[in-house]
Amino acid sequence: MAYTVVSVFPVTVDTEEIKKNLKEKGFDEANIIISKSKVESGLSTDQFQEDEQTKGFFEYVFAHDAEMLEAYRKHSIGRSNIIVYADDLQQAKAAKTILNENGALEVYRKPSEAKDSIPEGMSEQEYNGIIAKARHNIYFLGSERVYHSNEVKGMDDEMDSLGSKD
Repeated sequence: MAYTVVSVFPVTVDTEEIKKNLKEKGFDEANIIISKSKVESGLSTDQFQEDEQTKGFFEYVFAHDAEMLEAYRKHSIGRSNIIVYADDLQQAKAAKTILNENGALEVYRKPSEAKDSIPEGMSEQEYNGIIAKARHNIYFLGSERVYHSNEVKGMDDEMDSLGSKD
């Protein structure tokens, strides 16, 4: 089974150095995705609008776990993500170890009674960041993500060709 390893890093971390480290440990460059996000100035993490590509990626990866979806979505705003695609659980665990050693932030799921969503052979700690899903070419994170305000400015009716966003 294939796995996707999702990690979140502060923007101050040298993601290219981490990518180099992963490649030195045998991971294929095509299976390492670095995505950095920017937030419009003056925007809080509660007032944002994701682009469709980012939204699609997180919804695909965390389709069966709303708590993890919300946690990773929130913690990724204004930070960098490194995504590693692995062929098996052993490779996924190795990637997670490398990412953690290089300063990956810990993104925990909310305490929950339902632990049956964790795949067999993984502890809860391992599951937080390792998802039993293969790479899907439609759902991926772009190299740059920009979070815009969800505040509506000006006219928003597409039928009005004279309308203005300001």
